[in-house]
Amino acid sequence: MLSLYVLFWMYVILFAIIGAMRGWAKELMVTFSIALALFIITVLETYVGIVRNSISATGGTAQFWMRTIIVVMLVFFGYQTPNIKALAGARFAREHLQDTLLGFLLGAFNGYLVVGTIWWYMHQAGYPFANVILPLQPGFPNYDAAIRMINMLPPEWLTIPWIYFAVGIAFLFVIIVFI
Repeated sequence: MLSLYVLFWMYVILFAIIGAMRGWAKELMVTFSIALALFIITVLETYVGIVRNSISATGGTAQFWMRTIIVVMLVFFGYQTPNIKALAGARFAREHLQDTLLGFLLGAFNGYLVVGTIWWYMHQAGYPFANVILPLQPGFPNYDAAIRMINMLPPEWLTIPWIYFAVGIAFLFVIIVFI
């Protein structure tokens, strides 16, 4: 059996490697798409009556799938960014070691955001899959680490009003740097 804690770090490393290959500018767009996904979920569950009263009120599997589909769709489109070098000239070219290292770090952060968000949603839904469980009691391998990690995952700290600031900063950055 593979621990969710170990699986989480495996995906963070995978995202970091992808980030090093893609470069920091493209990875930054993915970071912004994750922030936008969390913003959309927050707005839907807080202010849209039909979502708040039907899906969010019942919780569980339906809420998990709604949240996960929004996150996965926006992350997918974030990774399908156009060739930024064609839009911005040579200023975002990956020619130096520091560009690759920054892409590695942003990729790792994106892995933390994506996988951590889905894990947190799965935890909130009570692990709606038969083969995916959190260790049930202290003493299981990685139990303490998994519980500490759940308390540090993005939806835990990126709540109202912080998500609003994150989206505002992301759009400000896009307008100033990319356009």
